[in-house]
Amino acid sequence: MVQLPFGRLMTAMVTPFEADGGLNVGEARRLAAYLVDEQHNDALLINGTTGESPTTTDAEKLALLQAVKAEVGDRAKIVAGVGTNETAATIDRARDAEEAGCDGVLVVTPYYSKPPQDALVEHFTMVADATSLPVMLYDIPGRTGTPIEPATMIEVAKHPHVVAVKDAKGSPVTSAHVMAETDLAFYSGDDAMTLSLMAVGGVGVVGTSTHFTGVLAKPMMEAFAAGDTGTALELYRRLLPVFTGVFATQGCMLVKAGLAARGWATETLRRPLKAASAEQQAAFVALLDEAGL
Repeated sequence: MVQLPFGRLMTAMVTPFEADGGLNVGEARRLAAYLVDEQHNDALLINGTTGESPTTTDAEKLALLQAVKAEVGDRAKIVAGVGTNETAATIDRARDAEEAGCDGVLVVTPYYSKPPQDALVEHFTMVADATSLPVMLYDIPGRTGTPIEPATMIEVAKHPHVVAVKDAKGSPVTSAHVMAETDLAFYSGDDAMTLSLMAVGGVGVVGTSTHFTGVLAKPMMEAFAAGDTGTALELYRRLLPVFTGVFATQGCMLVKAGLAARGWATETLRRPLKAASAEQQAAFVALLDEAGL
């Protein structure tokens, strides 16, 4: 029986800011409710990189977790992005997430320092030891510079708290080997790779475009899981231009631009990111309109 520790659909939520750059907690609560109640998310990832986590303080991260948890309640699970390139800081954030009542933590491979694989085992184990929350590993070597090698993932999966992977490696065959050797639930970290990953045993997606596509991406995954591959493929092809178009420039920039075009207070980003251009916004909104979203 395939385990779904965080359901099938999780969105890496953007973080709304005030015009002066301060945290817009009210809009964050409203957005979280929209993602759960209208886009049918099973879980929300808060303080991920799509949420501009490198630019928010630990105090802001905690305030955001508390606000979203208070808004969503038990209608969806809340997963906190806690990973940094320092083990001690990652542990501190994991403990904050537990204090805020979160349902899991996402731990990215430490970036830039490029630790060897045995150090990765120790890093993930120390974080998992420090919390009672379920842990999702985040494998995205294109940004961190270091892959979680299959042998490393298989070793870390022995820890009872490590239950899932956000897989942005782009190698379903490599992931299939790990799935065959562990009980880890694999979630695609690339919207367009969702069905490819599910075909070899994956269970869902931690999405970016799912701020808009969740209402169709969830039935796409449910259809595939039920063996209705025709319906899944039809929905996938309808959504594919949005799945890929959200990354035409930086994903957070286009999500915020798309939301802003529909009345959300998401115009502000923190440097080094900046608002998408009018042309970029118009092109992305056109993709949403073409998909009927």
